[in-house]
Amino acid sequence: MDWTEQQIEQLRALWAEGLSTAEIGRRMGISKNAVVGKAHRLNLPSRPSPIRRSAKPASPRPATVPRAVSAAVAAAAVVTPLTPRPSAPPPPPRPAPRLGNTACCWPIGEPGKTGFRFCDAPALYGKPYCAEHAAQAYVRAKADRQGQESAA
Repeated sequence: MDWTEQQIEQLRALWAEGLSTAEIGRRMGISKNAVVGKAHRLNLPSRPSPIRRSAKPASPRPATVPRAVSAAVAAAAVVTPLTPRPSAPPPPPRPAPRLGNTACCWPIGEPGKTGFRFCDAPALYGKPYCAEHAAQAYVRAKADRQGQESAA
């Protein structure tokens, strides 16, 4: 984006008012990121993070406890051994991978339901399917269009 002198002055004025980068972007008709980038390049003063803002001031850190007191507290503490969590049951076994694509991988049935299986007929060389299922899977676009024209 090319910034004009008027836009830069408007950005500086809105920034000085304390508006959010999103609001400045809305008023100027540009993105919030464009505002952030230009403000950074102009070295405008940084803003506090809106995420870290809070209505009440952060509480100060507690004073450090003298060593004598902390040693007494540590000596009085009861140490309980950690008990290991019970391990999760192992995941269900997966079907063995098909090495070499020697069997047809055409699914028969619905995955996850009883009776689901693969065709397992001998696959064509270089294809994952047998001759019957390869004929269904690999349809030539030209032949398909001719079939549609003759049906019409």
